[in-house]
Amino acid sequence: MVLMPDHLHCIWTLSDGDTNFSTRWSQIKHAVSYACRDAYELSLSTSRRQKREAPIWQRRFWEHQIQDEIDMERHVDYIHFNPVKHGLVGAVSEWPYSTFARCVRDGIYAVDWGGNPDCEGMRFE
Repeated sequence: MVLMPDHLHCIWTLSDGDTNFSTRWSQIKHAVSYACRDAYELSLSTSRRQKREAPIWQRRFWEHQIQDEIDMERHVDYIHFNPVKHGLVGAVSEWPYSTFARCVRDGIYAVDWGGNPDCEGMRFE
């Protein structure tokens, strides 16, 4: 998972028979919005205030069902590289709001992986 200032990326494994992404996202959005309400309450637009929506969330989400191991690797790479792509850090390891450090500890990545867009070993694109 990677938490960005204006969005997040994550990969889930739902229980067998559970395909209700909308409810899961709703629960996550509600919990985070409630916990962070004091930080953004003044920035609410009239429309969002009337609809009781938090300004930090888009009104939609995108889902993708992972097809195979290569697809999984590409998506994990993509989400970990996202802070570099958006110019927030120069290297993946510099972004603290990510599962990247855990993946390094687990031997999935080298600590210097994703230092720039031309980095060897990138599996997306």
